Amino acid sequence: MPESSRNDEPPSGLAAHAAMRAVIDPRQPVLVGVGTCQQRENDFQLAQEPMDLMLQAVRRAGVDAGAAEALSGVQSIAVPKGRWRYQNPAGEIARAIGADSAATVLASVGVLQQTLIGNACLRIANGEIHSALIAGADAGHRILNARRAGVRATERQQDDTPDVVMEAADALLHPAELAAGIRMPVALYAVLASAWRARHGLSVEAHRSQMGALYASFSAIAAANPEAWLRQPLDALDISKASERNPMQAFPYTRRHCTSWNVDQSAALLLCSAGRAQALGIPSARWVYPLASTESNHMTAVSARASLSSCAGARLAGAAALNASNLMPAQLDLIELYSCFPVAVEMVAEALGIETTRDVTITGGMPFAGGPFNNYVLQATCRMAQLIREGRGRSGLVSSVSGIMTKQGFGIWASQPSANGFAFKDVSAETAACEGVKEVDSHFAGAAVVAGYTVLHDKDQLPRALVLANTAAGTRTLAWSKDPAVAQRLQTSEFCGAAITVQDGVFAPA
Repeated sequence: MPESSRNDEPPSGLAAHAAMRAVIDPRQPVLVGVGTCQQRENDFQLAQEPMDLMLQAVRRAGVDAGAAEALSGVQSIAVPKGRWRYQNPAGEIARAIGADSAATVLASVGVLQQTLIGNACLRIANGEIHSALIAGADAGHRILNARRAGVRATERQQDDTPDVVMEAADALLHPAELAAGIRMPVALYAVLASAWRARHGLSVEAHRSQMGALYASFSAIAAANPEAWLRQPLDALDISKASERNPMQAFPYTRRHCTSWNVDQSAALLLCSAGRAQALGIPSARWVYPLASTESNHMTAVSARASLSSCAGARLAGAAALNASNLMPAQLDLIELYSCFPVAVEMVAEALGIETTRDVTITGGMPFAGGPFNNYVLQATCRMAQLIREGRGRSGLVSSVSGIMTKQGFGIWASQPSANGFAFKDVSAETAACEGVKEVDSHFAGAAVVAGYTVLHDKDQLPRALVLANTAAGTRTLAWSKDPAVAQRLQTSEFCGAAITVQDGVFAPA
């Protein structure tokens, strides 16, 4: 073959990586190290506390990067808040890895986990820093075992202050929701699920069957994931049918539809600029490229949303991520949709134009892979990086949700960089402009029409029906019923669109 012909061939393998390194922007952010850790110790007194799990994941991320100086040189460390009482876990990480000058960040519940990733990538791309670490952990299994023993799991004292504390702009629950006695997210997610089902014209049983099949596919993926918490595959009936081991939580959701947050899991992501990675001698074959990070931080409580069955923030932020990456949904090789409850998967898949007949998780999802409180997106992103490195996909999307479908975020990762570099976009203003809001009337009395509903199955209590209804005045109201016949009706036939009367926070079918 003539020399000129060989030079015209596209580079491949190691040659491709060498060619890429020669032209890549030195400020291009790259993910160079990932680390995860989990423990299954049933004796809470022997179990490690969350801080130690976090430190293990961080050290593993450093080992994964293959450069000793990668950790000690990080300039920013961010941690999402878990169910622990540490004041500045990022500070303890900094001291443990010798990164004493790193800026420390603590993000409260209600801040998207994708925000921490996107902010780190953006700062690297802008040349503000050359490396960043994001780490998190939760030890729900340890908490549960201590509670069963009648005590509270202890944690070491830590009283220093982070440089930055990130807070959500608004409360996650509407005052009317709190006044109505709603505390757990499952109730409102189930209300959203009923509205989604009704809009799609599915019967109650058809929707339950569809959800069971979707989550059965998740459990099969978890069974093949060595880092999943629950690795026993389940069939659709195992998931959708209520039983002693799988009790109904908020109709139509059983326990196996819900995130498993009683897990001890941690994760860490080590990011740096391409220039820094080259200087550290980290092989480019190990790099995973963030193409885009997008988010919507516009917050509207469930009860006040004009549309209960769609998600404008997911549609806008998802489109922004795909457009910036020059990808169509069908071109994504790997997908991880946030799966705290099935409706989160259903609504985001619809917003992105993704069919749930294809795999929409790489981990097995939060009910099966494990959903450590306020840390799952870090776990999923670690898995995404591993699969891309193994050549099991060239591009992948990880979605993020905060609150009750309150905020939405997307990260797109790839084996090759984008020609346009890393893209970041916040679509909060666009979401606010197109998302309708309704006033919620806690004192309403009169006729209304059901917009969404559920039946709560609290332990040792009779089932209680909860409705979110539209009034003729254009407002919303929340109401309950403890009538067993009403609860039974709502679980066997569609009640969205039904006429009711409301008095003193109690409803009855009209």
